[in-house]
Amino acid sequence: MTEQANQLVYAPPRHPWRFRLRAQHIPLLATFVVCLMLYTAACIYLRDRGFFSLSVFISFFSDNAFLGLTAIGMTFVILSGGIDLSVGSMIGFTSILIARLMNPEPFTLFHHTITLPVFHPLVAIGVALIAGSFLGLIQGVLIQFFELAPFLVTLAGMFFIHGLAQVISLSSIGIEHPLLDKLSDFAIPIGSASVRFPEIVFAVVALSAIYISRYTKFGRTIYAIGGNEQSAILMGLPVARTKVLIYALSGFCSALGGVIYALAKWSGQSEGGLGLELDTIAAVVIGGTLLTGGLGSILGTILGVLIVSIIQAAIIFQGTLSSSWARIMIGALLFVFIVLQKILSSRARS
Repeated sequence: MTEQANQLVYAPPRHPWRFRLRAQHIPLLATFVVCLMLYTAACIYLRDRGFFSLSVFISFFSDNAFLGLTAIGMTFVILSGGIDLSVGSMIGFTSILIARLMNPEPFTLFHHTITLPVFHPLVAIGVALIAGSFLGLIQGVLIQFFELAPFLVTLAGMFFIHGLAQVISLSSIGIEHPLLDKLSDFAIPIGSASVRFPEIVFAVVALSAIYISRYTKFGRTIYAIGGNEQSAILMGLPVARTKVLIYALSGFCSALGGVIYALAKWSGQSEGGLGLELDTIAAVVIGGTLLTGGLGSILGTILGVLIVSIIQAAIIFQGTLSSSWARIMIGALLFVFIVLQKILSSRARS
């Protein structure tokens, strides 16, 4: 009996160093391979034009910091199984709001001319971030408590927020202040290159988002909602509160993207960011986040933004191709990743 019992409980020893590729790792791995291949090919093809340099690599993030910030917020939304089409309009709204608060114009109200004081940039930025978060919160409330489709609510939000931006000003408004000059000149030298304010903000937000998504109850609840919302409710998770906060977080991230956009352009533009919601969704999907929710990562989104930046920069360095080729390549990659998502979803169901 003892020998038979030993045979029953025996199991082969596990090898902790053996790596097993799981289905949920495939999108992130595919994104990493595509990113590495694109960057290597661009460096080889454009080696005579200085493409392979630290300063150019850092510029991938500085030129698209507002896209990256917006994509981080969008990742949380898509992970929960939703969508946010208002992020592009939010960038234009927050940038023009900051510019108007720093450069107020007299307006007439009930036959009285009112002139607002000039606001400090920090106050203007704070108001813009609060406004963006509040507008996102309102959309989350409509989606959760009125059981409306996220696509329709955020589509209405896109038109509403863009209209608010146009009411503030139809034309571009310049912004100037000594504090903004200091932020623009601030740089941390790294070898022959330097890291500036937009990259620092993007890095801080990205690291914070990775921590939130992986190590907090809020992040785990987002994945649970995207995987199966009814199961998440039965598990006693705070689904309603989390869904509302997800859209508030998306509003905050896109508003912060509007702040970086205004600082980069030295102006507020009501049309700024218009259509950026499509680039944001593309970056998130290329980053391996399933549109059905429940699977994806912030790291993948960062790689997706990097892929978009590499394509755009390579075409600019090449010099003879039009910017339309960037759209063609991004569209082709989207087709590939959508097919990959379909295959993974079919395997998961089977």
